[in-house]
This record gives sequence, structure tokens and C-alpha cells, in this order.
Amino acid sequence: MNWIDNYVRPKINSLFSRREVPENLWRKCDECGTMLFHRELADALNTCPNCRHHMHITPRDRFASLFDGGLFVEVEVPEPIADPLQFRDSKRYSDRMKDARRKTGETEAMLVAEGAIGGLHTVCAAQDFSFMGGSMGMHVGNAIVAAAEKALARRAPLVLFSAAGGARMQEGILSLMQMPRTTVAVQMLREAGLPYICVLTHPTTGGVTASYAMLGDVQIAEPGALICFAGPRVIEQTIGEKLPEGFQRAEYLLEHGMLDMVLHRTEMRDELAKLLRLLMNEERRVMGDLPSPDTSAEALPAPADGETKG
Repeated sequence: MNWIDNYVRPKINSLFSRREVPENLWRKCDECGTMLFHRELADALNTCPNCRHHMHITPRDRFASLFDGGLFVEVEVPEPIADPLQFRDSKRYSDRMKDARRKTGETEAMLVAEGAIGGLHTVCAAQDFSFMGGSMGMHVGNAIVAAAEKALARRAPLVLFSAAGGARMQEGILSLMQMPRTTVAVQMLREAGLPYICVLTHPTTGGVTASYAMLGDVQIAEPGALICFAGPRVIEQTIGEKLPEGFQRAEYLLEHGMLDMVLHRTEMRDELAKLLRLLMNEERRVMGDLPSPDTSAEALPAPADGETKG
């Protein structure tokens, strides 16, 4: 047995011929099955160029695409009491929180930030569905109140992106109390004359739909988003009938007057910039604009001898 040929040479060849291919270079579209290169997907803001299906996007990635230059500052949110009910089902609530934080890299289901959109200072809040289904607990309530207070202090509009399976059952009645709390926060903005725009993303359901998600001055949704209080399956089982095609989807709700518009994610920034300037009564900024010439009689040059001012 030749030790060099049988062991050393194959070992050296394997070291030089090995090619590590990252597993996240390609992603399959959930809707049409098209394999999408990760850079192509990132450029399209996690939307499929083939079928326009909108996939999950994190609040940080959303903010990076929304704010001018991708620059924003996080707004501090007061920390609520951890596990107030000492809740436990198949796993402790505290352990579920640890798992969600490890998985997402975030501390909770909603992120609040401020920055400029089209040159206009704006406060934004976004839910992360990958964090325990974006469920509305005390922290989400604190986040919306903090966002509203920051908007009031800055005299700025508030834009909220919802994505949730409803209230967080591990916090019981305390999570349900966030419905009136967030409604009061929205009313504070309304009384101050500040715009509140809701962008409903997939899915927005339960107590979130029954409170702050449907209270916007302008209601926008992403294509194909499920927006409801009780889901289609629950309704079908309750009434014993088949529901219409596309029932409770964004396009269906737009057709029936519950939404103002449905926007593709790549169009969201420009449309929000226009809406915010309109609602804040701000003139649209155009790069390179020059001041209009003064055509008043006083500004015209003095006439030469024998001429008259016309």
C-alpha cells in the first residue's frame, strides 16, 4: 500500500478542489417557483421579477430602501415587563422570546425609526412578522405610542407598516389593551393635524386589523397581502360556504373600498414622498430649480430715452 498515493495525494487534491458554495445564493419564489439570485432579489426589495410576488422583508431592510440615502435613526422604545403572566404552554414564554431574538437579531416585533423621505422628516414604524408572527404585545403598543410622541415632538408625519398574526396570546388581556392604547396614539396625531399613513403588508390580521392598522388617513397595501380580522378558513368553517376568489386580499379590498391604493414595494418610496408632501402642505422639491423671475414693474430696467415701460 502506497501511503502517499492512497492518502496524502487525495487529501491535498480535496483541499484545492473544494469549492464552498453558500446556501443563500439562490432563493425560490414562494408563488411561481422561479429560482432568484440573491442580488437580483435584493435589488427588487424581495419581490419576484417574474410574478411580482412580495416576500418577507425585515424592518431594517425596508427602512434602508425607504429613507433618503438609507439613513435613519432608531427611536428608543420603553421596555415592558418581561413575561408578566409567567405564561407557559409547550414552552416558556421567556424561552420563546430568546429563540425569536436569536433568529431575527431583533429585540421585539416592531422597530421605530426617523429620517427623511423625499427631504421631509418622517417617523416610521414597522412590524417584523418573523418575530413571533409580528404579534402585538406590550412592546408593540409602547413602540406605536413612542412613534406617535416622536412625530408630535418633531411635527412630522407617521408611516406604519403592519404585519401581524394578531395579539400575543402569551400576554393575555395586556396584549388586547394595546388596541385602545394605539387608537389613542393615532387620535393624538389626528388632533395635532399630523398625517398617519398605514401600509398593510402580508399578513395583517386579528386585533392589529381591528385597531391601528385600519385607522390611517391613507390606507395602502402591498399586492396580494392578506388583510382580515378572522382568516378565510375560519369564516368558511363558520358559515359553511365557499368564499369568493381572492377574498380578503389587498386587491379585493381595494375594489370594495376598504383601501385607497395597492402599491408595489419598489414604488412605495416615491409614492409616499408625494403623499407626505401633499398632506403636510409642503412644496415638492426639484433639484436645480431656480427662483422665478420678478416680473413686477418695479423690477424691470428703467426705459431708455424716448421709450415707455410696457
